[in-house]
Amino acid sequence: MYDYVIIGGGIVGLSTAYALLQANPGANIVVVEKEKELSVHQTGRNSGVIHSGVYYKPGSLKARMAIQGRNSMVKFCQDHGVPHEVCGKVLVATEPEELPRMEKLYQRVLKNGVNVKKIDGHELQEIEPFVNGLGGLKVPQTGIVNYKKVSEKLAQLLKQAGVEFLLGSPVVDIIERAGEVTIDTSRRTLRSRFLINCAGLHSDHLVKMAGIHTDLQIVPFRGEYFKLTEEKNHLVKGLIYPVPNPDFPFLGVHLTKMMDGGIHAGPNAVLSLKREGYRKTDFDWKDTLDILSFPGFWKMAGANRKEGVKEMVRSFHKQSFVKSLQRLVPDIQPEDVIPTDAGVRAQAMLKDGSLVDDFHLITGRRSIHVCNAPSPAATASFEIGKEIVRRISQVERSRVS
Repeated sequence: MYDYVIIGGGIVGLSTAYALLQANPGANIVVVEKEKELSVHQTGRNSGVIHSGVYYKPGSLKARMAIQGRNSMVKFCQDHGVPHEVCGKVLVATEPEELPRMEKLYQRVLKNGVNVKKIDGHELQEIEPFVNGLGGLKVPQTGIVNYKKVSEKLAQLLKQAGVEFLLGSPVVDIIERAGEVTIDTSRRTLRSRFLINCAGLHSDHLVKMAGIHTDLQIVPFRGEYFKLTEEKNHLVKGLIYPVPNPDFPFLGVHLTKMMDGGIHAGPNAVLSLKREGYRKTDFDWKDTLDILSFPGFWKMAGANRKEGVKEMVRSFHKQSFVKSLQRLVPDIQPEDVIPTDAGVRAQAMLKDGSLVDDFHLITGRRSIHVCNAPSPAATASFEIGKEIVRRISQVERSRVS
C-alpha cells in the first residue's frame, strides 16, 4: 500500500512528488510513467521560458502560480546548480492598432503585481537592436532554463529520498474506493491511499477511467518551431514576443533565446491528429475520432476560423512563417531559419467550444486530477505541487470530520 501514486513523469508529476515529500517526509510514493524515460513530452519539448505572469487573468491560478512559481523555479535552480538565466523579455507593438492592446495588457500586468516598464521604440532598440517596434513592455524577471535538466535534478533528489519510479508502465484501469485506489498498469497492480493524475496529454482519459464525469476533453495542438542559423543568432539578444491577439487563444510567433545559445522561433499552433503527434504526418485513428466526435471542437474551429487558417498556412508555407518573424525582426530571411523539434500542447476544451483558460484540477474521493496544465505549467510546477498537497489535506480533513 503506497501513500501516494503519481501518474505522469513530467515536471508537474515530479514537482508534486517533491511537494508531497516536503509536507510528509518519509511518505511512500511511486511515480508511474508510460514511457521508458521521464519528461519526454511537454516537459522535454517546450521553449524553456521561465514565465513571469504577464498574460493571465488577475486572481487566476495561472497568474498566482506563474508569479510565485517563477520565484520557486529560480530558487530551485540556484540551490541545486541547474543552469538558468534571468534575461528578461520585451513585448513589441509593431502596428498602431496594437498600442491600445499593449496598454490594456500593461494594466493587467500591474494588477498581477509583475514588475514591468513601458518603453518607446528607441528604448526597445537599446535592448533588442534589430527589433521593429513602435513601443513595448519590458519584463526584466522573465528567464530561461532547460526543464529537462530541472526534471533530471528533481528525479535524482526524489530517488535519494526513496521515491520509486515505475517506467514503461501505461495505466490500464483505475478503481477508486472509499478506503483506497487500485491502479492497474501494464506491469503491476498498485494500491494507494491517494492518486494524483499528472498525465498531461492523457489526463482526461484517466479521469474517465477513474469514473469521474467531466465535460472537458484534451485537444492536442502541435507547436511547430524553427531555429535561427548560428550565423543569425546575433539578431536576438533575449526574448521577443508580439502583443498577443485577444481573439486568439495562443501567444503568437515569438523569438526565444535558449540555454544552448540558439534562438527558437515559434511556435506555430495547429491541430494535431495524434496526442503525441510531433510531425505533420503523425496520425492516430482513435485520437482523431476523439477530436472529430467532440462537439466543442467544431464550435471552437468555427469561432477561430480566420486565425486557424493563418496557422495552417504558416505550417505548410515557410515564407508565411518568416513574414510573421519579420514583423518583429525585419532582417530575418527565409534562409536564416531551419526546422527544429515540435511540441504538443495538452489543451483542455469544453463542450461549448471554449478553451479552459486556467489551470484546472478535479478532486475525486481519493484522487486529484490535473486536467489542464499547459504553459506556464512548467514555470508553475512547484506551486501546482503545493496546491495539490493543500487539496489532499482538505480531502483528508473532510473524511475525518
